[in-house]
Amino acid sequence: MNGTLYIIATPIGNLEDITLRALRVLKEVDAIACEDTRVTSRLLTHYSISKPLLSLHHHSGQVKFEKILTLLGEGKSVAYASDAGTPGISDPGNKLVEEALAGRFSIVPIPGASALATLISVSGIDMQVFSFLGFPPHKKGRETFFKKVTASEAPVVYYDSPHRVIKNLLLLQSLQIAENLEPNSEAESSLEKQVIIGRELTKMFEEIVRGSITEIEGYFTIHPEKMKGEFSVIVY
Repeated sequence: MNGTLYIIATPIGNLEDITLRALRVLKEVDAIACEDTRVTSRLLTHYSISKPLLSLHHHSGQVKFEKILTLLGEGKSVAYASDAGTPGISDPGNKLVEEALAGRFSIVPIPGASALATLISVSGIDMQVFSFLGFPPHKKGRETFFKKVTASEAPVVYYDSPHRVIKNLLLLQSLQIAENLEPNSEAESSLEKQVIIGRELTKMFEEIVRGSITEIEGYFTIHPEKMKGEFSVIVY
């Protein structure tokens, strides 16, 4: 009998943001695969859960995936949890699901926290249609990434690091200015993009900052001590 793979959403900061169902499944499975065993161990210790942990991250080779598939083939149940939030967005969860589908194993989603959905829920703008682009490239493809953001008529959501978020917004601003200087640019494109930034969502120093790119830059210039943590960004 084949086993079951559970895809479990974990808290993005506040450890209370985990569902009762997720806790039950974590207690019942035979093993837990995770991005960083140290991060997941803190969550499990907080809820007095002890299970074998298997490391599975972006740089894991096929051997790590095969180990999980072998357990499933033996009829064991395995949970996969990313470091934070819902797996399959910016972690190897999607590849694991692909492998499990190929092996015809049962896959069960256990929904919960997501930085993407958390910021959208307090955006206060129409988000019926939007694009999610993950993390911007560090070097190659970075300008192409932000050209997509500039050209989008719908809001765009992406994740960023405190070391690059302002630098990337300034690139976005310069690309928009260049676009507005083109002879065939439309009148609407002259409006400066607006930004909503969620910083340290659900954590003690959670903050949501709203404004134009110029205003956002000014805010963090005045408060450089706030350039810490994880950033979720909406550009519209």
